[in-house]
Amino acid sequence: MAERHLFGTDGVRGVANDDLTPAMAFDLARAAGENREGHVIVGRDTRRSGPMLAAALMSGFNSVGIDTVDLGIIPVGAVSRLVRDTNAIFGVMVSASHNPAPDNGIKFFGANGTKLADGDEAAIEARFLAGEPWFRGVGPKIGIQTVMSDAIERYVETISRPVEYSMQGLEFVADAANGAAFLAAPALFERVGATVEFINVDPDGMNINDGCGATHPERVARSAGGRVGLSFDGDADRLIAVDEDGVVADGDVIMAIFARWMKERGRLKNDTVVATVMSNLGFRKAMERLGIKVIETTVGDRYVLEAMRTSRAVVGGEQSGHVLLEDRATGDGLRTALRLMEVMASTGKELRELRTVMSAYPQVLTNVIVKEKGFEGNGVILAAIAEGERRLGSRGRLLVRPSGTEPLIRVMVEAPTESEAEEVAAMVAEAVQAELA
Repeated sequence: MAERHLFGTDGVRGVANDDLTPAMAFDLARAAGENREGHVIVGRDTRRSGPMLAAALMSGFNSVGIDTVDLGIIPVGAVSRLVRDTNAIFGVMVSASHNPAPDNGIKFFGANGTKLADGDEAAIEARFLAGEPWFRGVGPKIGIQTVMSDAIERYVETISRPVEYSMQGLEFVADAANGAAFLAAPALFERVGATVEFINVDPDGMNINDGCGATHPERVARSAGGRVGLSFDGDADRLIAVDEDGVVADGDVIMAIFARWMKERGRLKNDTVVATVMSNLGFRKAMERLGIKVIETTVGDRYVLEAMRTSRAVVGGEQSGHVLLEDRATGDGLRTALRLMEVMASTGKELRELRTVMSAYPQVLTNVIVKEKGFEGNGVILAAIAEGERRLGSRGRLLVRPSGTEPLIRVMVEAPTESEAEEVAAMVAEAVQAELA
């Protein structure tokens, strides 16, 4: 992990015990906690490396005099909420989200429940890279560790409290991805009265996201049998749904459903939603028809959040299933699922009908594994992009961008037909592979 790029678009990530080591986690916590007072809460997903890294983080905070509270295995949305409810100075989630089990990561949340701003991450990174000397507490100045045994119950009670509609009679299948939602999701849906069959709730430390969850919605579709499917990812900040016909409803579709539902009830603040450059052209066309303004951001839910706060929007998110709602804090797949249930309960409509709010343009996303992600000055790649844009004209879109969390260049093409999208994507991807792979 290059030192100058410690924080990516979603915290610090790497292969656990290789480039993301306990020593690194320990020092990162010391850098974050030095010269501060209060306590920090720490949650994790089900990865085998989670307890190791969480213990290192808590020890690092303790060494600079910060008390820590262990939340155990819990969705990332719970960390965001509990950091506010407990007046913690930080919430920390140990998770690599949708990545495979050998990876892990560290996400920081501020006292307001949002991911840290770029400037705050840069300050922590600078202290981390500067290294010793750090303050070392002695005697009563060493922080202590405690456990919040009822963390899931607190979280479930908090997010279920605002639900206005009865879920009785609604039936779903939910895929917990053998991840952070495997305990919290059953507790939540039982509390609100929905009938939910769960799959992939048997984590063994290495099967998180393994052919299941939000990145594999076909898994829940096979089990749904005419019911709505709900797929979460490893840390449960994403939701991808599957309708009664087995058709995927991604983050764009879910946002469109929420935007129309809230606008019809006069709840869509400023008739505005926030989406990223990756959102489908069909989403934008649907919002235009509904008289809803779309603010576009770069990829990353932190940037969606910033735009939501500025515009006071109450719906925002990403095609990948990160959806942010009224509290403007962070993506919470379980809260998103509750809202989707509310829309179905209040309208009496099935998801296959609700999803007709938008028609997606054929979209092809090609990921090219690269050694170097910078292509701004590469004439071959830029020429391929220009040719792709010429072919598409105003009938489609081409977006080429580096991944913020993986060694990939992502090539996304939308076009009137899938074959045209595939042709343009292949042409650009070949240029990227030839130049950077």
